[in-house]
Amino acid sequence: MKDINYIKGDATQPIGEGNKIIVHICNDIGGWGKGFVMAISKRWEKPEVEYREWYKSNDNFELGEVQFVKVEDDLWVGNMIAQHKIHKSKEGNPPIRYDAVKKALEHVCNFAVENKASVHMPRIGCGLAGGKWEEIESLIHTALSENDIQVTVYDF
Repeated sequence: MKDINYIKGDATQPIGEGNKIIVHICNDIGGWGKGFVMAISKRWEKPEVEYREWYKSNDNFELGEVQFVKVEDDLWVGNMIAQHKIHKSKEGNPPIRYDAVKKALEHVCNFAVENKASVHMPRIGCGLAGGKWEEIESLIHTALSENDIQVTVYDF
């Protein structure tokens, strides 16, 4: 089992050797334009283009799914669909869907194992998605750390 590393830095510039996956939360309505996605788009065009094409294709574009976009020889961006819409519900529930985060992280685990990759992220699901880090951290621990996947969380 590996511990989660917490560092100050930019998640779009992951540290370390070998293959890496940058994961982040996307919504299920095809919206891309606020939050961490802006930092991704500033560095690479492809993750946004591929996400928008995936949304239009409606090919398995649903909560809990992940799209892996290769942006460099040893680096992928994982677009994880784990946010329902973009605003709180009438009942006041945030857009984050923890069950979708869990399922998406399981996909990330499998991809990381297949590609011998470490996983890098900001504090996913806690900004615009409105999630609680304690919940997300527990899901990361179960899906990735307990499966010996090295995880680094970046605080900008």
